[in-house]
Amino acid sequence: MIARTIIKTIQEEFFQKKAIVLLGARQVGKSTLLRNLLQNKENVLWLDAENPDVSLIFENANATRLQSFFGKNTVVVIDEAQKIPDIGSKLKLITDHLPEIQVIATGSSAFELRNQLNEPLTGRKFEHKLFPLSFNEMKNEIGLLEEIRMLPHRLVYGYYPEIVTTKNNPEKILILLSDSYLYKDILLFKGIRKPEKMQELLKALAWQIGSEVNYNELGKLIGLKSETVEEYIHLLEQSFVIYRLNSFHTNQRTEIKKGKKVYFNDLGIRNAIINDFSPFETRKDKGNLFENYVINEFIKSSEYNERFEKFYFWRSQEQQEVDLIIEKNGQLRTFEIKWNSKTKVKLTKTFANQYPDHTFTVINSTNFYDYLD
Repeated sequence: MIARTIIKTIQEEFFQKKAIVLLGARQVGKSTLLRNLLQNKENVLWLDAENPDVSLIFENANATRLQSFFGKNTVVVIDEAQKIPDIGSKLKLITDHLPEIQVIATGSSAFELRNQLNEPLTGRKFEHKLFPLSFNEMKNEIGLLEEIRMLPHRLVYGYYPEIVTTKNNPEKILILLSDSYLYKDILLFKGIRKPEKMQELLKALAWQIGSEVNYNELGKLIGLKSETVEEYIHLLEQSFVIYRLNSFHTNQRTEIKKGKKVYFNDLGIRNAIINDFSPFETRKDKGNLFENYVINEFIKSSEYNERFEKFYFWRSQEQQEVDLIIEKNGQLRTFEIKWNSKTKVKLTKTFANQYPDHTFTVINSTNFYDYLD
């Protein structure tokens, strides 16, 4: 198994009288990570909540009943925990009354699971996101030079574990993932009235990575109200298919304040949605793919190292732009992301004058690995 960065953090959280919650899209390796973590531990109970009989265990549950069912097991893993009604209260019951048991819940539907967990488990959980594999994880696995050489392949096929570890027919695997696993929770969700429109929206978003999205324009394009477009985008974000960057602003009249960009958590999924696996060298969207890739890697690193940073882009009314801003404690790290290393880039003076407390870096295809710590 490829070593996952987050595994040590999770290991250190065991038996602190808190539930451990691991969120991430289907097939990113949540169960594999936990099996690797727990392989040498005894008394581990695995429960797959997609099996109907597992939900029955938690019906009308109380501490005595759960203790009887768990028996001598000291670690209980509940896969796809969002399938269990009122799972938040059930996890609270375990953490409060069965402190000798470490419960771990995984979920691929943040819009279902988080809604059930937030209030009951306030102060009683450690929560983590698991992404597809990262540059750093693969660098540690195959070496820096080889992973740099693999960049064009990653920009087309992405970092899903099955794609990285299987050399045969990655296109078929990605199409299967994008057509079934990723949408499984979304399309069954009660709020989705027109699933075919969800797929049209995804295609439209896939063509617009790196550009600002306009809910009203997207709605007109695919025949949905702008409010419905926003709701669908939120669900896609909560299912770890896409994510949004908001525009950075203070009170300057010249700044765009409500702008949003949408990126994909995995580029292989993005390319599967538009059915384009043409070689990277021949593509017209090189710059957009590279920008999405770099931002993905910054977010993975920040999440895994628990830096609690916020991510933005910036644009003025005059269309001056900064590709990426990472903010923490009032400090701004600004980046321009360009595939072509020969492209000359300077930070716009408007931004530099308004926000003097910043750093500025140009990331390109020849230096990107220096910044993905």
